[in-house]
This record gives sequence, structure tokens and C-alpha cells, in this order.
Amino acid sequence: MLVVPLAGADQWNLGLAGSGARIEANVVPGESPLSPTVLIIGGLEGEDGSTAVVRKELQTFEALPQNRRPFRLISIPVANPDGAKLHFLPTGIAYREDAESNALWRWIGIHAPDVVLIAATADFGLAEALSQNVVAGVGRIQARRVAPAAGFLQSVPNPIAPSEAHREIDRRRGRSPREVAEELAVTYGHDFDQLTYLPGMSLIAQLRLGHTADVAKLAAPYVDGSKDPLARATSLTLAGHMVFAELAERTSDPRYIAAVRRAADLGFTETGAMKESMPFHDEMSDSVFMAIPILAKTGKFTGDRKYFDMAARHLAFMQKLVLRPDGLYRHSPLTDAAWSRGNAFPAMGLALTLSDFPTDHPQFGNVLREFQQHMATLARFQNEEGMWREVVDQPGSYSEFSSTAMIATSMLRGIRRGWLDRAVYQPIVDKAWQAIVVRIGPDGQLVDVCESTNKQPTLKDYLNRAAILGRDPRGGGMALIFATEMAGLQ
Repeated sequence: MLVVPLAGADQWNLGLAGSGARIEANVVPGESPLSPTVLIIGGLEGEDGSTAVVRKELQTFEALPQNRRPFRLISIPVANPDGAKLHFLPTGIAYREDAESNALWRWIGIHAPDVVLIAATADFGLAEALSQNVVAGVGRIQARRVAPAAGFLQSVPNPIAPSEAHREIDRRRGRSPREVAEELAVTYGHDFDQLTYLPGMSLIAQLRLGHTADVAKLAAPYVDGSKDPLARATSLTLAGHMVFAELAERTSDPRYIAAVRRAADLGFTETGAMKESMPFHDEMSDSVFMAIPILAKTGKFTGDRKYFDMAARHLAFMQKLVLRPDGLYRHSPLTDAAWSRGNAFPAMGLALTLSDFPTDHPQFGNVLREFQQHMATLARFQNEEGMWREVVDQPGSYSEFSSTAMIATSMLRGIRRGWLDRAVYQPIVDKAWQAIVVRIGPDGQLVDVCESTNKQPTLKDYLNRAAILGRDPRGGGMALIFATEMAGLQ
């Protein structure tokens, strides 16, 4: 059957079926931004008669003048394109397993409708699960199954009471960046057992919140001789040294400066000559973040411009390996997949580097241009929710939490330093903040943080990376950095 596109309705991609088919939603605004939200779902067993009914209900509703629409309407006509077996509550590792169930469950929770009507003869327990369970860590939602017949939308109750999920999303949106940071700081940034960027970013945020003595205590074993910070060095270890750099900024303690310099000196031979690149890059775009900011900090602390020279050299080395002609970064030479965090690492790496790079250095202009060009490319791929997807240029891949926080932080830093046009980029940052803040729940609970990821051989491997729902130090650290940056605490 030929399906005519719905004029005026926004079309969103909410996930991918197991086959890679997109699961799509249509959104029609209500009378006002404060209108309640109704979600209608069809096609739970594949495209069938319920699909046509849901589409017709949407068209009928859309034809109403906006001032006669008592609610905002979201429709998912084909919720299960492959006709897969669904499970509610979802099972398996999202979104690698039980893909459709996990995608629907988490998306519904984050978008927090007040009422859900499921046009189906059998709904796999979805209505009961939505009504009886906290959906994706957000809240319960009134839901029921209805016969897939014309006019079912008229059964929506009047008035519509806000769902528990809706009230929780409103609560989350009402927090200031400082309040979000303070909430996250209760959970994240209290250990430094592993000298990597994972706890390190949370510790830097703790410093921004004024907890210098606490962070110094955690860092003490690495500067008093108890532990060798480079004993088992990796790229993650180099990035962990940013904690020492931030402590040095605040205390001027020469021990911190010496620790940072020792890491940066790994880029030079015993005679002081620059190596081809910084070590431990493993051919991954991550290295732009892991290595270059430490070099720039060392140059700032010592006044020795060779460290800025090495930063520019390492950037050029990595770009030859992983920068695509279209301006996105592949994660590694194994595949062209533009993994989301594989682009967020260069974004934040250059933002931090430029913050310390002398403007009179011969390479400053080039580093700045590379940053600006990457930001302009990434801006085109922000999705309808305000997020960047797990694979940046693959519509339907999940909205990934950590990369969105990192990219938006980088853009905000660029705006405030005058590297990016505020009129263009501030709306992008604001939209990202609204998307991130609703995905931060109580007790450090986060939605859809990509798991730890080494270089993968295929696009499918990146699409199938686990999306964490719960606490995660990587996501928590990046959210803390974004929140403190938004709060002006950088």
C-alpha cells in the first residue's frame, strides 16, 4: 500500500529492529506546549491492519485546527517491523538483544506520555508493563490495549491526568545545571583507584565544585611516591593525568606539574626529539582526547613550546588515520563507522587543547580550524531529541548519552572562548542540555551510555554496542563536566 507522508507531522527515528529496519514515530503538536501527550501504537506483530488504523487516526487528528487539539499526539504505526517476539519487561542486552522491546520501552519512558493506547489484539503485556512498572527508570504510564478499529482515539479520557513518568520528567527539567551537578557529585567522583579518565572526569568536576582537598587526598598516592602513575600506562592513563593538571592549576603544587610533564614526555626521545606520535594511540580517534590536552597543559605550565609542537604533530598523525573526507572521524582504520564517542573524543580533546594553546603559535590557526570544521559537521547530525546517535550518521541508532554530553560541552567551550558563533551553536547546546537532563535520574541513574568500546571491525558491531541503563562512571563523569560547564564553573 502506498503511504502518503503526513504533512506537518514531525517524523522521528526511535530505534532499529533486529534486521536494521527503522522504527519510526510521528509527532503532532497539541494546542499548547503544556498540552498532555497521548501515544498510540500499532504494528506490534509487524505491519498489519493496526498500522493502517493508527495512521488514519493520526491523519484525522492532524487535520484538526491546532486550537482544537486537546493533546499532543505521538504515533508509532509499525512498532515491530520484523514481527519479532517481544517481551515486556524487555530482556537481554539493549540494543543487541530483544532490540525492538528495549527500544520501545526506553523511548516511551524518556518521552513520558500521559496515556498510551495500543491498537492490537495481543500486546505482549506492554499495557500492563507500562501501567505497573517504572518505565526506563522514569515512572509509570497509564496504558491499555484497544481494538484496532477506526475512531479508537476518541476513547482517550478527558481530562488527561499527568502520568507519573511525565511528572518525573518535569522534575528533571526543572533542575538548574548546578543542581544537576550537585546531584551527580553525590554518586560520582569519590575514588581514584584506577588512574584513567573514567573516574578522572568526575574528579575534575568535583574540583570545579570546590572540593579540592577531597580530590587532592585521592590523588596523593600518585604524587607522594606510593604509586607510580605510569607503571601500567595506557592511553586512558594519559588522560587520567588531567586530574593532576587541574590540581596544578588550583594549587601550583610542583608535584602535580611534574606528574603531568612526565606523561607528556612520553612523546619525546631521550634526546628530546619528537616521536612520530604519542604512544598508546592504538589507531583510535580516542587518542586526540587522551594525549593532546596533557601536552598543551604541560606547555602552559613549563613555557616550553615543544609540547604544543607535539600536540599539533599528534593531531595530524591521528587525522591521517581516522579523519574521513566528510569531516567525521572513523573510530579506527578497521571500518569507516563514525562511532559517536569516537567523534566526541576529538571534539572534547581539541576544545581542551585550544583552551591552553597560545594564539601566537604557528599551529594555533590550524588546530582551531580543525575544531571548527568538526563542530560544523557534528551540528548537522544532532537528532530531533537533541542527541547524537551511537553511530553519528546512522538514523535509528540509539541516542547516546556520553557523546552528547561531550560534544555539547565542546561546543559550549567554543562559544564562550569566541571560537564558535553563539547564534548558531547556543541553540544546539541548549537542546542537548534538555535532552541530557531528562536522562539523568536519581542516584546517578543514566539512560543509554555506550559500554566501553575498543576498535570494532564492522558497522554492525558499533550499532550493537550495549546501551547502559543505570549508573556508569564514564557517563556520569561526562555529565558532570557538561553540567559544571553549563553552570559556568569551568
